[in-house]
Amino acid sequence: MSDEIWSRDEPDTPCVKVCVMHPTEGLCVGCYRTLAEIGAWSRLSRPERLALMAELPARAQRLKKRRGGRAARPPE
Repeated sequence: MSDEIWSRDEPDTPCVKVCVMHPTEGLCVGCYRTLAEIGAWSRLSRPERLALMAELPARAQRLKKRRGGRAARPPE
């Protein structure tokens, strides 16, 4: 039995349940949203959600830089 009251034509959340904020970029490493965007998600309209979701893949590149290793060591 389908409940039409709860049927909604909304985009799924981009959340992948890896909720860790990158310390310098301010983006979730799982979904690439900011804390403000995550908090506002339930209040966004369908077009706003779709627009935000379209931006997320490009943000992934911001988190690809290595933060550790030799490059992060202070000069001796």
